[in-house]
Amino acid sequence: LTVLTNQPAPPATGLPPDFNTQTLPTDGYGYMTMRDGTRLAYSVHPPSDITNVAGIDLPPGLPLPPNPSAAVPGPVLVEYSGYGYARPEGPVSGIAALANIMGYTVVDVNMRGTGCSSGAFDFFEPAQSLDGYDIVETVARQNWVKHNKVGMLGISYGGISQLFTGQMQPPSLAAIAPLSVIDQTQTTLYPGGVLNTGFAVAWAQERQDQALPADPNADPDDPRFDGQPYARERIAGGDTECRDNQALHPEAADLISKIRENDHYVPEVADPISPLTFVDKINVPTYMACQFTDEQTGGHCPTLAKRMTGTDKKWFTYTNGTHVDSLSPEVFNRMYDFFEIYVNREAPAGKSALVRATFPAVFQAIFGISGPGGAPPPDAQLPPDPIQTQPTLGAAKTAFEALKPIRVLFDNGAGKPEHPGWPYPGFERSYDSFPIPGTSARRWYLGANGALNTQPAAGAAADGFKWDSHARPFNNFTGDTGSGADGLWTATPPYQWSQDPAGTAVAYATAPLAADTTVVGSGGVDLWIRSSAPNVDLQATISEIRPDGMETFVQGGWLRAKARALDPLKSTELEPVLSLREEDFAPMPSDRFEKVTIPLYYEGHAYRAGSRIRIRISAPNGDQPIWGFAEAEPAGQADVAIAYGPDKPSRLVLPVLPGDDVPDTLPPCPGLRGEPCRDYQAFENASAPLTLGDTGTGTVAQPGTAAPGTPKKCTAKKPRKTRGAKGKKRKK
Repeated sequence: LTVLTNQPAPPATGLPPDFNTQTLPTDGYGYMTMRDGTRLAYSVHPPSDITNVAGIDLPPGLPLPPNPSAAVPGPVLVEYSGYGYARPEGPVSGIAALANIMGYTVVDVNMRGTGCSSGAFDFFEPAQSLDGYDIVETVARQNWVKHNKVGMLGISYGGISQLFTGQMQPPSLAAIAPLSVIDQTQTTLYPGGVLNTGFAVAWAQERQDQALPADPNADPDDPRFDGQPYARERIAGGDTECRDNQALHPEAADLISKIRENDHYVPEVADPISPLTFVDKINVPTYMACQFTDEQTGGHCPTLAKRMTGTDKKWFTYTNGTHVDSLSPEVFNRMYDFFEIYVNREAPAGKSALVRATFPAVFQAIFGISGPGGAPPPDAQLPPDPIQTQPTLGAAKTAFEALKPIRVLFDNGAGKPEHPGWPYPGFERSYDSFPIPGTSARRWYLGANGALNTQPAAGAAADGFKWDSHARPFNNFTGDTGSGADGLWTATPPYQWSQDPAGTAVAYATAPLAADTTVVGSGGVDLWIRSSAPNVDLQATISEIRPDGMETFVQGGWLRAKARALDPLKSTELEPVLSLREEDFAPMPSDRFEKVTIPLYYEGHAYRAGSRIRIRISAPNGDQPIWGFAEAEPAGQADVAIAYGPDKPSRLVLPVLPGDDVPDTLPPCPGLRGEPCRDYQAFENASAPLTLGDTGTGTVAQPGTAAPGTPKKCTAKKPRKTRGAKGKKRKK
């Protein structure tokens, strides 16, 4: 028996005989040995795979750089996750083809216990981080790897794994580019303490199923077998090592049981799998991109920016958008520059023409947006990039490092007026740090007649609603969640964002804004609530009521009321953080109002002058395309009242930037990516008694009842929807 420590660097003795001498081909499939003897399946994809595997035709006269060799080493990136990355025909949910277009070889690796890799699977256990270290060092020592240094790329799972590997500080890691990542497990799995069954639990179940042994001869209904499709195919084709590597797959962790057992914050369980707690250890150049309205990982990634203190070479891009908008033209452009400077160590100008010429085909594959006759859309071009005009590496590096570390792409989807919903921003701003310097808390207080006022109401009052998590459809989207026809990643997906039935919510809106109001950050909703149930889950939804009578979704937040206690050491007014410790859980009193705070997820949105900011409070569900809460509490219905006035100043708090120039033109509606749009309908709140036993005085009005000063329904024609290309449903 050999016992290894969890220190990043492998020990000098007790290693497998081939650990430090194993060689990898420049193209093809194989198995890589880890320090404990575990064998990980991998596939090497050289630049030529852009045509051989991805099937993208190169423009005449613009050949790809040659595949790497010992004589002419090439730049190399590693892509690493528990998806079917080692599939020889191309990684499942991977983005190796994008790197091939840039002239990079990609080594795609399956995590232990997945696919054809040996071992048993668990969610980001320490061994997976150590494997990341060993992968980087093994690949980097190959004689065909330029500079004997590698970078890492990947989106979602393949992005998160970079954070876990980066904390190990492998000496041969040149740079990382994590895209569409989480900041901590809780903010995706238990937002506000409410279990996210719509995405997080479903994702965990899929990982658990795919970690089971793959056996092409097994009964399809036998629950002991499943595995990844490519593993079944390889075993059926005679891959005996893949077959033998299934031996420990039955020992995979029961992720669903672990989720159930940890419905509260246990530091020793949660912290090791939450990047928030360890990204300060990452010491290599980092380029990160995330979306405020990411339908899978969620909009909480910006918290990582201020905690990534281990390197001063770090750049973050944030925008509204879907899960794949971290591959949008603006983001892709900067990522290419980043890799050329820090991994390839060449001026980006060298391959810029090739990258630009092939990008329309990449754009079509990612976003499902086609041109005439189903061809790649000719208008899908990379934007001008001054860094790609610099003639030398030194000049390009100087220009890149002069960029401010924080970039926010506003109004993503409005950048090409002739193509509403294409992933181009309407405008962008860059900042020195995050939170943005000069940000201030803007407070709007709940008041009578559904108003949000700048001062608390002079008199005490309350509104109420019937809590019902089934009052609206589970999600606001029911189609293909990828780039298929009318898919979620296409230009203007057909959202079905329904109105709240009368009496099942309360809604409040500001007066028309006198000036443009730019919000970047999270914020919160402070409420004084009374509930007939000892526990009640709440959803807060922020939207913009536009002067043209349309309403645009902006962001949301959630709270399990029994978990309402804030962590006093971590919380600020603009970034409230729940404790979520079991000892802080407490039932809601039924006979009095109790203060609760609903933390909002991050947004980057410019509310135009003349618009109104709206907040709705309801039971969870109905406002997200994939996230959902099938186990929201209570199981039935409840009566919820919200008090406001001088002694109970319920309010919305948002982080507002100092005055900034914002384009006067409203973005298309629909058009903003990840932000559904609908006709605005007024909603009259029902009044509730301040003291139980009183009858109250209000009645419930049906949605659509006009209120004084309410914009009428817009009669302008909506932009035509662009239909996406046919494609498979995909999840990252």
